[in-house]
Amino acid sequence: MSFIELPLHSGSVPPWLFRRMVALSSEILSIISDEYGRHEILRRLGDPLWFQAFATLIGFDWDSSGTTTVVTAVVRSAVRKANLDIAVAGGKGLMAMRTPAILQEEAERIGLSSSLLNRLRNISRIVAKVDTCMLQDGYSLYHHVLFATRDGAWAIVQQGMNEDTRLARRYHWLDSAKSLVVEPHSGIAGLKVHDLTLDLTSRKSSRAHRTLVDLANEPPSKLKRDLYMAYRAIKKNSSLTSWMGLRDHPPSPSHMLKLRLDPGKVNWRALERAYEVKPRTMEELLLIRGIGPSAIRALALISDLVYGEELEWRDPLRFGYAFGGKDGVPYPVNRYLMDEVIGILRRAVEEARAGHKEKVAMIRRLRGLVGKIKGVYYIKSISSTSSSYVP
Repeated sequence: MSFIELPLHSGSVPPWLFRRMVALSSEILSIISDEYGRHEILRRLGDPLWFQAFATLIGFDWDSSGTTTVVTAVVRSAVRKANLDIAVAGGKGLMAMRTPAILQEEAERIGLSSSLLNRLRNISRIVAKVDTCMLQDGYSLYHHVLFATRDGAWAIVQQGMNEDTRLARRYHWLDSAKSLVVEPHSGIAGLKVHDLTLDLTSRKSSRAHRTLVDLANEPPSKLKRDLYMAYRAIKKNSSLTSWMGLRDHPPSPSHMLKLRLDPGKVNWRALERAYEVKPRTMEELLLIRGIGPSAIRALALISDLVYGEELEWRDPLRFGYAFGGKDGVPYPVNRYLMDEVIGILRRAVEEARAGHKEKVAMIRRLRGLVGKIKGVYYIKSISSTSSSYVP
């Protein structure tokens, strides 16, 4: 696990540096492609630690929330410069909203079939909805980029911002995920671990997915009645245990957390649309227009309090450190490992300017770095944008 602090740095990458970052990246990605194939590029982009090391290698700040936006922009230009048949669609803000249209253009460039194009569009929408609706950790998406090959392999990197803490969180996805709705991430990068996060992607919550889908097939009038009933019971508190039939069990913190849900702000029109569509799976439910965090949270509340389904209220992030902390928490800084990593990155940059053989060695060293430090890790990031990407 790795701990890296990324405060916001104002300004933008100067053109002279961006050009060199693209040139260096195109060489690095070309070598990875020649040595291991296009899929390996996607796999590495789906690895949060490799992504961060790559950003440092090509000359970007190690402590900036702009790492995500800059690296994905550099990769977009680099794959074109290197003539790699990898589609790159999406970006920050409005570019994220244009992901389907950009993907259409990229499909024509690399020769992606119409069936795979439609599949990737749905995957893009579901992935964005999962990190907005199923993982309700307080971060609003404002950046979303999809990478794909001609045969349909894909990786997604997206980022959200918490307006209250002004911290960012980056989510990594790979097509190797067995499910898009059950523990699907290849990695999550952030710092702050939030209390009582609704995590419907947890395997613990997955048993409630069937109930959520069944509820979405119920008349909205019934859902509204159940939700208001639960909301009033929680608000009164004193009547909660008797209403739940749990006289000997006081309300849990997760139940009290749901006071934040205002039934009047639920998108009932979206739930009416779901009732008409009759979704069969969580994926189909997420794809329904208008289904957002409030609707999913309402269904989760009803499934919990009315039907007794167990939900996960823990943040999927866990504190982690690459080298330890300066105060000895959770353990003293490993100076030898830290110096070794610094040396690896310094030599990698120097060797990148040498010949092909040296470049291959550089990539292998970078790969070795990933092997030394594994796991989901947390990057502190302060973001300056408040726009949200919810397709």
